[in-house]
Amino acid sequence: MKINTYDMLRSIGLAFLMAISLISCDGILKVDPRQSIDGFDALNTPENMEAALNSPYARLRAVSAYGRNLTAFGDALADNGLATNNSGRLFNETRNQAYSHYTHWTNFYFGINELNLFLEAIPGIQGTPEVPTATKNRWEGEAKFLRALFYFDLIKAYAYMPGVTVPELDKGGIPLVLEGVKTTDIEKALNRQPARSSVDQVYAQIYSDLVDAIRLLNDSRGIQFASQTAAKALFSRVALYNRDWGKAAELSNEALASTRGKLLEGEDYIAGWRLSVHPESIFDLRFENVSESNGANESIQATYTTIRNLENTNQIGGWGDFIPNPVFVNLIGISVTGAGPSLTISDRGGDVRAFQYEVGPGRVANGSGRRMECIKFASKNGFAFGDNIPLIRKSEMLLNRMEAYFHLGQEDLALIDLNFLKNARGLEEVTLEGETLLAEILLERRKELAFEGHRFFDLKRYGRDIIKQQGNVPFSDFRILANIPQAEVDGNKNLDQNAGY
Repeated sequence: MKINTYDMLRSIGLAFLMAISLISCDGILKVDPRQSIDGFDALNTPENMEAALNSPYARLRAVSAYGRNLTAFGDALADNGLATNNSGRLFNETRNQAYSHYTHWTNFYFGINELNLFLEAIPGIQGTPEVPTATKNRWEGEAKFLRALFYFDLIKAYAYMPGVTVPELDKGGIPLVLEGVKTTDIEKALNRQPARSSVDQVYAQIYSDLVDAIRLLNDSRGIQFASQTAAKALFSRVALYNRDWGKAAELSNEALASTRGKLLEGEDYIAGWRLSVHPESIFDLRFENVSESNGANESIQATYTTIRNLENTNQIGGWGDFIPNPVFVNLIGISVTGAGPSLTISDRGGDVRAFQYEVGPGRVANGSGRRMECIKFASKNGFAFGDNIPLIRKSEMLLNRMEAYFHLGQEDLALIDLNFLKNARGLEEVTLEGETLLAEILLERRKELAFEGHRFFDLKRYGRDIIKQQGNVPFSDFRILANIPQAEVDGNKNLDQNAGY
């Protein structure tokens, strides 16, 4: 690990103020970003700008981010799974132990500082020939999309959702930092100790960044990059969490109308999960080579399954630390017979999503035996432990829209969307209304987005208790919120720690 001014300052809690760019520190990044430059003091040429923009994207691959935690903890902290204790990982998270929670604070504030410096550099970039306006627009649009994503992922974990709080525990939102700090600006960093902004203020900034991203971007780049449709889709998710039902419906409609990503049905849906790039992806996390993988211990494949390669399901690869629990297995329609070495699937029912789960070989040496495992992310890229992860899918847009329609009082439209999804997944149509309709919408959301990072936040935004065999967690419990790294609180007199920590 490189030692520099930032590392010294971090010991007194200024990580998100003095975020130094493109340096692997404290496990935030395991590999250098592709085509990276040495620091953000060098944002002075078009080539360096293009290289610098890779770093925030690379942060999404970190174990603390979507490389594992932001994907797996959404179910581990909720009610869809259980820990096998094969390696001990995720064991405390599934039991909602204090301090065993989301950990992306430092990584994402690093990224926000990089993006702030990047945005500040755009107007002054000179080149021969002159840098086209379209290029500068793309730079700004991608940076604002990523900043919106980082802030959204921070506030949903470290603060309560809009309109659903526990007043005696509520400490507000998170710090809004919109000005970059270079490694040479030590005095500036030491003097800047922002307090937590309100939840409304943070959402307003996310809205502003996404409005700009939509205006500035198009869909000309690959789905591993920010695009206009990705910005609309993320905006749909943000608006849903913000209970801005009209905006959620509007942006879901626009994302569904785009040609970016295709809503899959029937067997095509299952086949899509076996392709390197999921056809439903609007924005995905790309692992292009073995060096970018989080490896046999902490990758999402290793976390979910002991199967190394689906062509030979008896070949042991990962740890299978987190697996669907019996309640979820029953919800998805799977029936099993036997136990341990003789465990087999006897029936998968009519829901095609049942084919996203398989009995793995288990870790015999650890005594875990065969278990039901999630194979959504199981060796699709041609190398183990490096699957591309869809971060925003077309099906989510349909789910967002039907939920928004319900809250807008348009139950007929919500029911049409619900039955379309049921048909697409091999299920019979239903005729429901009122709270029963909402319950069915949320059930389909639970099944569709399982093991993709959503379930904990869906419970949280409705203020619901987490009911699980490892021990229930009431919504009023302080463990609903993640703890801010203590070094950050110790180094910033204006930053309040979440209650209970």
